[in-house]
Amino acid sequence: MDDYTAESFNYKKFFEMVGLKKKSPEDVKKVFHILDKDQSGFIEEEELKFVLKGFTPEGRDLSDKETKALLAAGDKDGDGKIGADEFATMVAES
Repeated sequence: MDDYTAESFNYKKFFEMVGLKKKSPEDVKKVFHILDKDQSGFIEEEELKFVLKGFTPEGRDLSDKETKALLAAGDKDGDGKIGADEFATMVAES
């Protein structure tokens, strides 16, 4: 993971900063559905890039490296996307 140190985005710090960690499982699911722009039931790599904009309109896009790191952290079953349960686990472990 050392090759990600040049990038500033840290999902654990971010989830804590936006208060996601303190939210109920129902609220975490609501956030998941907001981030799942195409309502596919998964947050795909293209949607992850804009995760900061899901919380604030002025949020920047994640770099490709940051997006891939976030996907790798959340994609427990290796299908290339983050499901609702994977997202909830990610938040719980942050």
